[in-house]
Amino acid sequence: MTEVRGRIWRSGKPVDGFTFEAISDCLAAEDTLVWADIYNPDHDDLRRLAIELGLNIWAVEDATAPMERTKVSVYHSYTFFTVYAVNTVTPTDDSTATLVKCRISAFVLPRGLITVRLPAVGPDGATPFDIDLVSQRFDELGGQEHGTGALVHGLLDVVVDGHFEAVQDLDDAIESLEDELFDNDGPRRGLQRRTYRMRKDLVQLRRVVLPMREVVSTIQHRRLDSRTSPELDPLYADLYDHVLRASEWTESLRDMVTSVFETNLSLQDARLNTVMKKLTGWAAIIAVPTAITGFYGQNVNYPGINTTIGFVASSTLIVVLVILLYVSFKRRDWL
Repeated sequence: MTEVRGRIWRSGKPVDGFTFEAISDCLAAEDTLVWADIYNPDHDDLRRLAIELGLNIWAVEDATAPMERTKVSVYHSYTFFTVYAVNTVTPTDDSTATLVKCRISAFVLPRGLITVRLPAVGPDGATPFDIDLVSQRFDELGGQEHGTGALVHGLLDVVVDGHFEAVQDLDDAIESLEDELFDNDGPRRGLQRRTYRMRKDLVQLRRVVLPMREVVSTIQHRRLDSRTSPELDPLYADLYDHVLRASEWTESLRDMVTSVFETNLSLQDARLNTVMKKLTGWAAIIAVPTAITGFYGQNVNYPGINTTIGFVASSTLIVVLVILLYVSFKRRDWL
């Protein structure tokens, strides 16, 4: 079901009375700034709004089409971009994904911002994107004073902060995998499956984070409207720096999880070699009494047959050889 909310600022002051039907009238007023948020939009309603506002029909298709990539497109009178807000959840099992994605598309107009959000994609019970936090960020930045640029920055700032939190959560999860690898009792069962799940989450996160550099850079170097304040330039520069850091962090985590994956395979081979070495050592020790008792089990006469001295001699030989082999193997760390 489509949900619509928004805010209006007139002459730098917030005012009540926002309605979906009045968006075009608000955008036409010189002293008005409007933000409209459309959640889970009906395609036909969004298409009619696009025609009314003169938006490119293909941009509208991109806003609602599934599996759209992160991107930015600059048109004559507005800018369109698509980004993904992400967060993480606690997995229910070793194969359940931890990453939750929510696609947000935005039409940046000279006097307003229209955001189009789709339902979150991820595990059951995934937390949707907190749009109230975006509204709160507008007030902190003084969106009514600095024009549309402040609204866009507030939205992107919340999205990038979510990227940082997701990267931090995945970093902590990978560190726990590394600690588990070298635990004295060995890794818990299912480590390989958890590592593979982490790799899949990082691939998804990388597809979301890396293209953000292009989005922020394009918006940073394009004046969104005549009222955009130069005071926002340092904020956009700081936002771009955060995007770069998130991208580099994601790349380093990709290398780390690959290292964990390969190290686990190497440790499994090393543990298998250790087990085989110990089994071989014990097999050699057990072979001594087997060989001696087998020799004395022949159906022929031999020195010491049916005598106490023969039994004592064979038993002493077994004990001596077993002790010698045990000490020798122990020194070589074969047991």
